[in-house]
Amino acid sequence: MRENGPVTSATRQPETPARATPPRLIATDLDGTLLRDDKSVSARTVAALAAAEEAGIAVFFVTGRPARWMDVVSDHVHGHGLAICGNGAAVVDLHGGPGAHRFVKVRELARENALDAVRLLREAAPGTVYAIEQTYGFHQEPAYPKLHMEIPDHLLAAEDILAVDGPSAGEPVLKILAYHPDLDPDAFLTLARLAVGDRATVTRSSPSALLEISGPGVSKASTLALECAERGISHEEVVAFGDMPNDVEMLTWAGQSFAMGNAHPAVIAAASGRTVANNEDGVAVVIEQLLATHG
Repeated sequence: MRENGPVTSATRQPETPARATPPRLIATDLDGTLLRDDKSVSARTVAALAAAEEAGIAVFFVTGRPARWMDVVSDHVHGHGLAICGNGAAVVDLHGGPGAHRFVKVRELARENALDAVRLLREAAPGTVYAIEQTYGFHQEPAYPKLHMEIPDHLLAAEDILAVDGPSAGEPVLKILAYHPDLDPDAFLTLARLAVGDRATVTRSSPSALLEISGPGVSKASTLALECAERGISHEEVVAFGDMPNDVEMLTWAGQSFAMGNAHPAVIAAASGRTVANNEDGVAVVIEQLLATHG
């Protein structure tokens, strides 16, 4: 999913304040952050990721993408091989390669909460259409636009997909995608958060009015915190990178965080530092500086 927002100046060099705490884990978003706009991983970035792993720093890809879209980084998995997908809804083992991933942890959106979110957002923003992401399935309403290059498993109303006797009732729901053809993306996000309340977590990573709705408390930050706790890693030892609103909580939580040069204003406000744009290898630039400082 495309995660580039309003472009800010990418000419300034990364702000890398000296820190007493050496990093033990790097958490990076993919689209608009680690990946260039053509969805490639540059040779410089590949080398920086490998150097971090060699130095004993774990690298976690933390993305809004579903597991089936992780092929783009499957050749660059080191060490633990885990990625946080679906904005924190799943932890996936990528060691098996494309199509052979294994779900290590699933933080699902309860169907009751999902149905409430669909209803409340329909009432607050008439014209909203939905798609449903599950662990392996993808379903959408007939009016949902072709935003993704894939064929849905079912074309049905969201209420029918989410019904207890629906076509994939036994499979966990990871998130709902809610699209509005006319609303401003940030205005739609604000409206949805007010309408849905604590029944679900609402965020966005697309330049269009496309929202992502996950279980209550599920975010990139909360799942990353769980993974770090299991490894005895404190938030002060985490360096995070991102560019869109779905990265804000993660950047706020991490001990050191960097907004990309192409980042959304909310991300710039949340991060402790700034790097250059994704097309200029902003993640690699910071990793190189971190290794030079703490190596």
